[in-house]
Amino acid sequence: MARTQTSESLGWRTRFDKFQRRAAPYVFVSPFFILFAIFGLFPIVFSMYLSLQAWNPIQGLGTMRYVGLENYIWLMEDPWFWRSITNTLWIAFASGIPQHVIAIPLAFALARGISGFRHPLTAAYFLPYITSAVAISLVFQTIFGTQFGALNQALIYLANAPWSAWLFGGLAENLPVNWLGRAPYIKPAIAILVWWQFFGFNVVLYAAGLATIPKDYYEAAEIDGASARQSFFHITLPLLRPMIFFAVTLTIIGNLQLFDQPFILTGGTGGTSQAGMTVAMYLYRTGFEWLEMGTAAAISWLLFLLIGTLTVIHFYFFGRSGLESRD
Repeated sequence: MARTQTSESLGWRTRFDKFQRRAAPYVFVSPFFILFAIFGLFPIVFSMYLSLQAWNPIQGLGTMRYVGLENYIWLMEDPWFWRSITNTLWIAFASGIPQHVIAIPLAFALARGISGFRHPLTAAYFLPYITSAVAISLVFQTIFGTQFGALNQALIYLANAPWSAWLFGGLAENLPVNWLGRAPYIKPAIAILVWWQFFGFNVVLYAAGLATIPKDYYEAAEIDGASARQSFFHITLPLLRPMIFFAVTLTIIGNLQLFDQPFILTGGTGGTSQAGMTVAMYLYRTGFEWLEMGTAAAISWLLFLLIGTLTVIHFYFFGRSGLESRD
């Protein structure tokens, strides 16, 4: 009898050990999936459901009313939504293209020409990226001030100084410039801020990409009599294309979601004639100022489609060849 109980006990323990070995991996990884389901998957599914509803959050969940695609149809006819799309694309391209046009040769110069100061200078360029966007926006709001802003004071000095009046004297009649109060200047002001904050991040990316290019290529080119310019265009750029694709993709995704910088510079209103109102700002105002959460959810999904479309276009025209160039 004791021998039977012992065998049953060993059999139970064996089955439990087998179950434990099979279940243990899932138990250990389950926190990630639970947290992702609560804080990742559920908000995505709920926002999709919410985009088909008309809902004022103050009135509670019970006041949701199904409207189908009415929110999307209304947005397609909303001039403010299309203005926010236009503003976002303008700022994205005006700030994004200079980021890479300047970052690539600067990273090349740091790696080749002034390598002794590469790390301190790279850190200095990277510093704005890790600084609070709100703090940077407040600083630039002061720089763009009409009466006492540093930019206007510099332009006034250049317009009146004897040594520079021949070049800047024609601006004297239009100074000081109301950078954040007149519609034509709001988007350029935002673009300058965004460019200054993020181009250092691209310098770091390109510096990392340049570090993967074997120095033998440059030495061989130098032996063949190639100049620094020829090495840049015939060695650096072709071999840097995968990193360029990656950096430009990040720029597209980031610049189409701009919120902090235009919000601070325009006081949360979008500026005169909504010249600085981006899609993310319009989404915020629709949901949290006008309390139209269903329409705000629809805006978020249309923004997602815009980002996805531009990313796919970028990959189709530049990504495949860029990713294959190092094979």
